[in-house]
Amino acid sequence: MEIGETAQLEAVVYGQVQGVYFRLHTRHKALGLGLVGYVENRPDGSVHVLAQGEEDDLRSLLAWLQHGPDLARVTAVDVTWSRTGRGYARFEVHE
Repeated sequence: MEIGETAQLEAVVYGQVQGVYFRLHTRHKALGLGLVGYVENRPDGSVHVLAQGEEDDLRSLLAWLQHGPDLARVTAVDVTWSRTGRGYARFEVHE
């Protein structure tokens, strides 16, 4: 990706990541980094994150996702990087 180009991070976070305010904390972290996108729970107990913004900010979010909030126990994070697809206006928590 070129310098300054908007990037997209898609991550699936595994472990004890539901019922521990993971989505709320992820939104707070993403907003603090100026990112847009969404976070949602998945039926298999994982959390799916799609975030768009500057690559350095996305890498900061990824570093945070690897441990999450205090109550979470992250065991793995699957990551896919790409150029920005659909543009989002804000960072949302999906049900």
